[in-house]
Amino acid sequence: QVQLVESGGGLVQAGGSLRLSCAASGRTFSTYVMGWFRQAPGKEREFVAAISWSGGSTYYAEAVKGRFTTSRDNAKNTVYLQMNSLKPEDTAVYYCATKYGSEWYYRSHEYEYWGQGTQVTVSS
Repeated sequence: QVQLVESGGGLVQAGGSLRLSCAASGRTFSTYVMGWFRQAPGKEREFVAAISWSGGSTYYAEAVKGRFTTSRDNAKNTVYLQMNSLKPEDTAVYYCATKYGSEWYYRSHEYEYWGQGTQVTVSS
């Protein structure tokens, strides 16, 4: 199986930046994609971004497009979520997850391996 460990969350002012990391261990394959999701209290878990391990193709939710960037370091089996121009509405627990293939990358139900989550709080 795949194990995912997240880090990098914290408290920032609106307009600030954070970079989240997600380190994968165990069996990983170039055909997998890494997704980022977030969940605020009382809200549904929502898709944030995704990246393919092999080609580096990226996908973003409209809410974060132009502000967030996801990237990967295949040698370290680590993916990153660079978050710029943060807004209070970005406050949530952020999760990384991985699945096979690139279809339905925005559907949380399709992902079988999940990180523990990291809290991101943006103050106004």
